[in-house]
Amino acid sequence: MTKSELIEKIAAVQSQLSAKDVELAVKMMLDHMAEALAEGERIEIRGFGSFSLHYRAARLGRNPKTGEKVELLGKYVPHFKPGKELRERVNLGLAAELATNQSLDS
Repeated sequence: MTKSELIEKIAAVQSQLSAKDVELAVKMMLDHMAEALAEGERIEIRGFGSFSLHYRAARLGRNPKTGEKVELLGKYVPHFKPGKELRERVNLGLAAELATNQSLDS
């Protein structure tokens, strides 16, 4: 699902909000989350999951075109850890889909 698709779905369900209002709300939420991560904060959305930063140590990489060794600097990367409720919901949805597909194949 893309950001545009998410905005369309929310706007369709929340008929009292215009698509522009939903777009602004989604953009603001994502901007604030990115800002918080850039400041080193952890974001926790109960029932959904948490976003944090993980450090990737400096390492020796390789240029795929030339094969030349390149030193890659250490950096922080965003990391998402799904919450228990999200994991359970995803697994229930996938289990139901697999059961449906298996019954169609039989």
